[in-house]
Order: sequence, then structure tokens, then C-alpha cells
Amino acid sequence: MTSEITYAEVRFKNESKSSGTKSEPPAEKDWSCCPKGWEPFSLNCYFISTKDKNWNESEKNCSGMKAHLLVINTKAEQEFITGKLDKNWAYFVGLSDPEGTGHWQWVDQTPYNQSATFWHPGEPSSHPDERCAALNARWQNWGLNDIPCGESHRSICKVMKIYL
Repeated sequence: MTSEITYAEVRFKNESKSSGTKSEPPAEKDWSCCPKGWEPFSLNCYFISTKDKNWNESEKNCSGMKAHLLVINTKAEQEFITGKLDKNWAYFVGLSDPEGTGHWQWVDQTPYNQSATFWHPGEPSSHPDERCAALNARWQNWGLNDIPCGESHRSICKVMKIYL
């Protein structure tokens, strides 16, 4: 399997080996960067895929770049991301309900809080086959929609910036 972008791994002395986004930047940061083709925002870098894949393939693609599917932590982050997206497409994010029981979870284990997510009105629906979340624009407004994981859509990957 090949990734869309090659990601050079950089490890620092006390850095965790996870690709999560919860860590703080180094106290004495001189310079930060993102891989080529990624968009910087706050402490993170974002890759917007233009290739359609199902949810599992999308997550594997992100993992291959030492990242994970997008986990949205703030309204500002969602607004930044949606400002970069094409309203004609849907984009998988790192939120799923693997058992189809209404227990949504983020790929990086961030606690799921329905009131802090940005679902379209009436979503998530109770359709048992819709176990993965995607950002899409309904009536020109961006929000989350639950959809079948096997559908093919674009995706968004997220990783922490590299600090040197």
C-alpha cells in the first residue's frame, strides 16, 4: 500500500511514539513545520485527500503517513478545515460507531461528547448501517453526517506539527 504523501518520521528525545494530537508543543520551540502538501493550523497539520476511499482505507492511508483521520476538537478547528474543503464532496473524519449501537468514538480516543460535535440537524440518524462520520455541506452549511463505512469518499488526516 502506498500513501499519498511520504511523511518523514522525526522523533525527539522525550517525544511519545503516538501520532496523537493531545501533546503540548516543546516549551522552547524555535520553529514548526508540516509535511509538504499539508495545511498548518494551531498545533496540527491537516492533509485533505482528493482520492475516494472507504472509511477503513482512509484511516489506513492516514496511519501510513503517521497521522489519523481528523478528530475535531473545537469550532475554530472545524471552521478552518471546512474553509479548505470543496462543498461538492464529503470527507471522512475519525469518528465511528463500530457496533452500530450509538456509541460514537474518535480514533485517537478523545472522549466523545455529542453536544460538542457538529452534526447536521437530525444526525446521527438511527440507520444501523451508518456507522462512520463524514463532513459534508448541506444547503451550503458544513456538518457531520453518519454514513455507511463502505462508501467511498475523500478524507482528512491530522497530525501534530513537528517542532525543531
